[in-house]
Amino acid sequence: MAALRSISLSHFRSHAAFALEVDDRPVALYGPNGAGKTNILEAISMLSPGRGLRRAAADELARRPDPIGWKVRARVETPSGAHEVATGALPGQRRSVEIDGKTAPQAALGALLPMLWLTPAMDRLWTEGPSERRRFLDRATLSFEPGHGERTLAYEHAMRERNRLFAEGRRDPAWIDALEARMAKAGAGIARARVETVARLIAAQDDAASAFPRAGLRIEGATEARVAAADDPRAAEDEAETALRMALAAGRAADASAGRALQGPHRSDLIATHDGKGVEARLASTGEQKALLISIILADARALAAERGASPVLLLDEIAAHLDADRRAALFDEIVALGAPAFMTGTGAELFEALGARGQIIHVGAG
Repeated sequence: MAALRSISLSHFRSHAAFALEVDDRPVALYGPNGAGKTNILEAISMLSPGRGLRRAAADELARRPDPIGWKVRARVETPSGAHEVATGALPGQRRSVEIDGKTAPQAALGALLPMLWLTPAMDRLWTEGPSERRRFLDRATLSFEPGHGERTLAYEHAMRERNRLFAEGRRDPAWIDALEARMAKAGAGIARARVETVARLIAAQDDAASAFPRAGLRIEGATEARVAAADDPRAAEDEAETALRMALAAGRAADASAGRALQGPHRSDLIATHDGKGVEARLASTGEQKALLISIILADARALAAERGASPVLLLDEIAAHLDADRRAALFDEIVALGAPAFMTGTGAELFEALGARGQIIHVGAG
């Protein structure tokens, strides 16, 4: 099992300094609004690839007005042994990562310590635009394939360059061919990884007894549909790459007129349904939408534990606030049964009463 044993923050958000050591039990951080509970979860999220649970730029994470940058350090235990991890950024510089004292790429964090999170802002996932749902799906995919993030960046970089050429009226066929080839290769890989992730999430729900509703999941997108229709998604990846490259070439005029690429996995959408009621998540009640999100996160954690032999770290911000007592107790039961390292926040200790001695209930005071 992967476990986060200690974490310390230096000049991160509201915390000039903060340190915490934990055992195997779930951690519940409670305290008043403004005490910095979410900042602690955000710091932990920086031990994964990307920009963390708030998607903040590196300079935004530094404590104000301190001009010295920020640092997050952690001790992590994994099936391969214990590791010291550090990440941070000096003013005006990009975030750096070190594992056991050696510089490492961000992708290495995903392989070392898989991580999933839910925040209050994600409660609107099913009613907002598709970009947030794609991001949610790609975060889930990243937990299974740490290289998914680099593949996504490669696709987006080639797409932006292609868009720029069209905007400038530069139609060099060889250059555009090369960019479309890069988009097609990365895009087919993105689609295949997404399709495999959705299949994992569905299977993990099928095999589990949960108090949370089963979420039906599918991806709307031509490239993903082509991959999903095949018996073997990996075998279909080459075919999907060829089809996407041809579609991009055929769509050049329309894309140039629109000022953006009108097809590809950057336009796909994740559709969820409440299977018990046969209704799409966007039409479900607010409480049902939250329950579906929790169900997917728990399924993701179960699938990761089964596939990688280690449960992911769960970051659940204000998770208990909008759940009734029975649902809170059911959630705690499932987290404990998973054995997942979990960090939760709430305004009062009473929200975590059902967790009892099975958890570490820690007060966070303002300042």
